Amino acid sequence: MIIIAGHEIVAADRRDTFVDAFRGMVARARDADGCLHASITADSVDPERVDVLEIWRDEKALKAWRKRARGPRVEQPEHVEIRRYEATEGGPLF
Repeated sequence: MIIIAGHEIVAADRRDTFVDAFRGMVARARDADGCLHASITADSVDPERVDVLEIWRDEKALKAWRKRARGPRVEQPEHVEIRRYEATEGGPLF
């Protein structure tokens, strides 16, 4: 399983517009084969932060998605801190 997680910083007055621009892409990602979760959301605490989380079944699914993702045209974030993680196992939260 591959996890893409992190955040971006955008000006508070354009954060909601920035997040909304990704709505279609997130919906398409969720319909893609191998997508277990995808979200690009406004942070509940920091008015400039956009949280990003993707979980993919495997490398093949992620690569196939990246070939057709076509993200929206938006102004570049002021800061991006998004990383890729590989999980080998998981289980119940509690």
